[in-house]
Amino acid sequence: MATHKLLLLPGDGIGPEVMAEVKRLLEWLNESGIARFETELGLVGGSAYDAHKVSITDGTMGRAKAADAVIFGAVGGPKWDGVPYEARPEAGLLRLRKELGLFGNLRPAVCYPALADASSLKREAVEGLDIMIVRELTGGVYFGEPKTITDLGNGQKRAVDTQVYDTYEIERIGRVAFDLARKRRNKVTSMEKRNVMKTGVLWHEVMTQLHAREYRDVVLEHQLADSGGMNLVKSPKQFDVIVTDNLFGDMLSDIAAMLTGSLGMLPSASLGEVDAKSKRRKALYEPVHGSAPDIAGKGLANPIAMIASFGMALRYSFDMGALADKLDAAIAAVLAKGLRTADIRSEGTTPVSTAQMGEAILGELKKLHA
Repeated sequence: MATHKLLLLPGDGIGPEVMAEVKRLLEWLNESGIARFETELGLVGGSAYDAHKVSITDGTMGRAKAADAVIFGAVGGPKWDGVPYEARPEAGLLRLRKELGLFGNLRPAVCYPALADASSLKREAVEGLDIMIVRELTGGVYFGEPKTITDLGNGQKRAVDTQVYDTYEIERIGRVAFDLARKRRNKVTSMEKRNVMKTGVLWHEVMTQLHAREYRDVVLEHQLADSGGMNLVKSPKQFDVIVTDNLFGDMLSDIAAMLTGSLGMLPSASLGEVDAKSKRRKALYEPVHGSAPDIAGKGLANPIAMIASFGMALRYSFDMGALADKLDAAIAAVLAKGLRTADIRSEGTTPVSTAQMGEAILGELKKLHA
């Protein structure tokens, strides 16, 4: 049996609490002989700044590059609002994405039947929802240059962020989306703002050409990103796979998160290119939620997004799709029993802590694997 190397980066706020539930799963998988994982712990974000005055050290980056996958918690919080911009907690995550070449961000938005009433939309709008948002992660306005703030004098300043995309960047994220759609419901919706942005014009052109050249069997539609955001709220089940750029992907995936009832429910995967020799790709898995410093240390955090992110690692990094399916089923079973952390609690359900939710999910997984 192969040994898989994981780097665990719990980070800040609730990150260590939700990561503890992944550690619980890993211990059971190792002890039961189902899989073999070798883990290392590292610092990132504010915790790394406190220890080393940087958001991630060169040593931790080296371990990330050597790992088969990185499992990431959350970073940031008001404690570090005053640190230098280049050392801010979020810079550690951006460096990981950039240096590992993690250009493809997968953010599934799935509404479990037991949580349909937790959404802000009507049950009929979200029950059975299953969307995959594919976000380009290493280009666009977050990384484009120049990125400056210039003092113009007389109390005036000018800030510049640059939106840049090359053809190859659009093609490679497009292939991720089309390949995923072939394994789902065979539909891709590409979103951009070609009516006001030159990058949107190129995005639309490249996606159209890629579809015609390599993916004619997949249905492709185009929507402007603002209209797409409206339709996500109006009629979300019309979508299967949504592919979009870094900025719009950031916003649209958070909209999709709330359709499921809570940010605490959404996992994500960030993937790099497939290595020609090893056939593996660099990957980082993280919950979409933030560090939630207001509830850190209180046992209130929802660990489902963190656990489901590890499930995505099983699926996309380690070819353990059957085990990932069982983990998803275990989460659904716990929710069907009415167990709820504070963020998804409703009348008639049973409140549980972070650790109790993790323990219950592991219990259901053990039953399914028996």
